Amino acid sequence: MSPPPAYRMPLPIPGFEHIRRAWSDTYETYSARLNPGEYYVTKNDECVYTTLGSCISACIRDKVSGIGGMNHFMLPASSGDGSWKAAGLSSATRYGNFAMEHLINEILKNGGQRQNLEVKLFGGGRIIANMTDVGMRNIAFARDYIQTEGLRVTSEDVGDIFPRMVVYFPASGRVRVKRLRSLHNNTIVEQETQYLHSIEEKPVSGDIELF
Repeated sequence: MSPPPAYRMPLPIPGFEHIRRAWSDTYETYSARLNPGEYYVTKNDECVYTTLGSCISACIRDKVSGIGGMNHFMLPASSGDGSWKAAGLSSATRYGNFAMEHLINEILKNGGQRQNLEVKLFGGGRIIANMTDVGMRNIAFARDYIQTEGLRVTSEDVGDIFPRMVVYFPASGRVRVKRLRSLHNNTIVEQETQYLHSIEEKPVSGDIELF
């Protein structure tokens, strides 16, 4: 799989050099692959993709300039008093805020305008049998966060019982979602279980402010 001679991989925004990117024959553009806990923002005409089970991806962009990106996150299993509101910050809430605010701040830092932001949400499937509430808690947090910040979800595909592959094109705002049913389900469960354990052991610290 290689690009045509006229296509060169665009340089990433500084700070995103670690994100794996490659040419996609399917979409005829370069694509950035996200693992759990990662996010990516681009000014270029490229796509960002990931595979979701219980996790959530927010796809956010400036609809005027096309600057945008995607994150991939999950809340820790325990949330203290269960509140996701800013008035009752738990480690779970701080982690969700970390994922959302880093994505939004990076878009704004690179020229995006807050009033132009559009948000699309994906994931939150019930694929971990003994943790049936994780996906719904992730969905509830994401919706609450977006509402609290005065932003608007323009489209979403969340919940149900299957994993998803999500491919996002920030330049145009187009999203392609493939519901995977049982395909690779065990692999996704194992990946997300390991990710969940890692974020419970290493909670995010510090405060982040939107500018």
